[in-house]
Amino acid sequence: MLAEAAEWLRRRSSSAADWPAELLLGLKGATRVSVVLPARDEQDTVGGIVSTIRRELVERVPLVDEIVVIDSRSVDGTAAVAAAAGAKVFAQDAILPRLPCLSGKGEALWKSLAVTSGDIVVFVDADLVNFSSSFVTGLLGPLLACPDVSYVKACYDRPYNGAEAAFAGGGRVTELVARPLLNMHWPLLAGVVQPLGGEYAGRRSLLERLPFMTGYGVELGLLLDALEAAGLDGLAQVDLGVREHSHQSTEALAAMASQIMQTAWSRLDRHGLMMPLSSPSPELTQFQRGSSGYLPLDRETAVGERPPMVEIPEYALTLRP
Repeated sequence: MLAEAAEWLRRRSSSAADWPAELLLGLKGATRVSVVLPARDEQDTVGGIVSTIRRELVERVPLVDEIVVIDSRSVDGTAAVAAAAGAKVFAQDAILPRLPCLSGKGEALWKSLAVTSGDIVVFVDADLVNFSSSFVTGLLGPLLACPDVSYVKACYDRPYNGAEAAFAGGGRVTELVARPLLNMHWPLLAGVVQPLGGEYAGRRSLLERLPFMTGYGVELGLLLDALEAAGLDGLAQVDLGVREHSHQSTEALAAMASQIMQTAWSRLDRHGLMMPLSSPSPELTQFQRGSSGYLPLDRETAVGERPPMVEIPEYALTLRP
């Protein structure tokens, strides 16, 4: 890991326990906070998440000013359940109706900026189980306490359904696609434990200036563009403990991986890393849960290449005339 990335990991990492709601309320001042849940067919979980945020962070401690659910063409009771739990619900396609309708999670997140008023916007996935309000307070902490932080990513363990132990790494697409790409082309971000995680927060002044990929590439695109716009020191990371949610099929993950790779390709081009393409780093940083948080583990992944055998003189001597 680059020295700059290791220093960022040390300075800009914290845990949700560091940011109790009462402390943040004292730091909030006139800052407005919006929590956004993009949701598609999540009637079984969205109500519990909204109710927890409303009870803990609106009524008990008035930290959150609005809870907004963007309903992304659900065919179940997602919208009704969310509204009954206390959220403002907007149909994705009804926002900015003069624009052509596009599909994908990123579309819902982008459109949420048009119907929220928060100076800080917190994004939370709507399929989480065993949700805690500390997910929101953890992400808010660095933004309310550090004026020079503009974007905060969550990190966490991800237990597989039915598994006894939590897995400290990212999901399959993170470990097989996103993390190698970041380590090769954006090594300053090697300390980001969950680059594709769906829980993050940012200042509106930053988010409104960033493009949003409409599909699964939205998290990677925002991370890369936030680095470009705010610099490494403008980013922070918060350990939320454990995140439980539903897992997707291998077929669905293949489509996700394709969109992640397309996003990375577009940012290589946009950020001037394509021509000439910079030499990729041969190091890969992965993470393991330790007693004091996440421990980076560096692995050398350089690969050699042999020339065609016919170019080897010794081989030519073995050929029959």
